[in-house]
Amino acid sequence: MLLCYPDAGFFERLPLVEAAAAELEPGDAREALTAFCSYARAQTELDLGREYVRTFDLKRRRALHLTYYTDGDTRRRGHALARIKEIYGACGWRLDAAELPDHLAVVLEFAARGDVEAGGRLLARFQPGIELLRAALHEGASPYAAVLDAVAATLPPPDEARREAARLAAAGPPAEDVGLDPYGAVRLGMPAKIGAAR
Repeated sequence: MLLCYPDAGFFERLPLVEAAAAELEPGDAREALTAFCSYARAQTELDLGREYVRTFDLKRRRALHLTYYTDGDTRRRGHALARIKEIYGACGWRLDAAELPDHLAVVLEFAARGDVEAGGRLLARFQPGIELLRAALHEGASPYAAVLDAVAATLPPPDEARREAARLAAAGPPAEDVGLDPYGAVRLGMPAKIGAAR
């Protein structure tokens, strides 16, 4: 709930999140969630909305769509999204048509309310990307880093995930060339620019 855009509904649900966080065992997850809820409560809807956009919508390194870290903007990403939808469907979980299945908020909701085991496996699969996002949020001193700290506190020890996150960070998201440019438009006798053939 805390990783969705903070509209009026977000602020209506915030007391429920605070109550749920208060019921957690004392520890890192509880502390992190409580800290973020306190921060969010002190913000106006407009200010928190601005912070959300600044944090997640303007920097690719802080994407909430987990397949971006593993598949970048490639055709392979479409296959990964379809596979996640298949996992949801096999568990009887249906997505809203406007939601992408790899959004961290959606994966977390599925793990909490859909299928705990399948959701846990998805989170473990994407743990390197979660660690990469978490590091970027800390680097940018974002209040949302606390939410990712809470998520990380519920996952297995992140040593391997951090190593994979470091590899992903060094390599960047996968990319591919599509269209005619990679095949040498000029070499094929095609104009280099629109209108150049006149």
